[in-house]
Amino acid sequence: MRIFVAGHRGMVGGAIARKLRERGVEVVCRTHAELDLTDQKAVRDFFAAEQLDGVVLAAAKVGGIHANNTYPAEFIYENLMIECNVVHAAYSAGIQKLLFLGSSCIYPREVAQPMREDALLTGILEPTNEPYAIAKIAGIKLCESYNRQYGTDYRSVMPTNLYGPGDNFHPTNSHVMPALIRRFHEAVQAGASQVAIWGTGTPRREFLHVDDMAEASLFVFDLDADTYQANTEAMLSHINVGFGDDVSIAQLAAMIAEVTGYKGEIVFDADKPDGTMRKLMDSGRLRAMGWKPRVELAEGIRETYAWYLENGAAVPQPAA
Repeated sequence: MRIFVAGHRGMVGGAIARKLRERGVEVVCRTHAELDLTDQKAVRDFFAAEQLDGVVLAAAKVGGIHANNTYPAEFIYENLMIECNVVHAAYSAGIQKLLFLGSSCIYPREVAQPMREDALLTGILEPTNEPYAIAKIAGIKLCESYNRQYGTDYRSVMPTNLYGPGDNFHPTNSHVMPALIRRFHEAVQAGASQVAIWGTGTPRREFLHVDDMAEASLFVFDLDADTYQANTEAMLSHINVGFGDDVSIAQLAAMIAEVTGYKGEIVFDADKPDGTMRKLMDSGRLRAMGWKPRVELAEGIRETYAWYLENGAAVPQPAA
């Protein structure tokens, strides 16, 4: 098989590409310089020229609260363009199998916890990342609509907060886990007596190791059509992928401080936004089909910090 992994340089796309290669699959990849996924003609020409058997759409413009607040137009435009171009080009090229990777931010801000798939479109989104969430919701509906009209088999998985080797540790545009790892590491290096963290520390977050996400993605991609359809609905086809438990930001900070060897004070800046107070996925649908995560949070943090020390601690990384 020849599978196009869009976003292979990202943390998740890279893990999926690696696991596909381990299976003996021919993975087709293109860098942004080689293929701009927001360029409709370029994407159409690429799909027309390649003989592909499937697509994993892991490419996206991503970032934390600061990045989402600062660049809302870029987040909604670029993600919508990527999704529309890739999904339509895949259909036009006769590709029947596609997997779209979304985000837990698709669910309403005040949704009941843990978040079930049927909570989609039932309330107001979190304002700090609404443009990104709208784009991801559109990606789900693109897949569902092409399935309904054209009989394709385009599936969607919604991961919780992901972390692990290959993450983006940019000082301002990264997610909470890599941002805290970098901040505590630099505090240790500088001998700082205090580390300040945005918000109150009370919001709770669920974290899933990227290798678990890659395994879950391919698990869903490989499901036979009868099993997938029996566990989803035509217009409610996305599947949650989570770890099954969450921690507060304060607990996470304490865990990272221990791993990095930070001994100073941790303070919380309540004048900064907390974001959504809790985001825990209900992954019962996926677990009922036979998948469950393997990497515990403490183990995953140690592995991620080790990767950071070896690959990312010397210089700032660019935004994803």
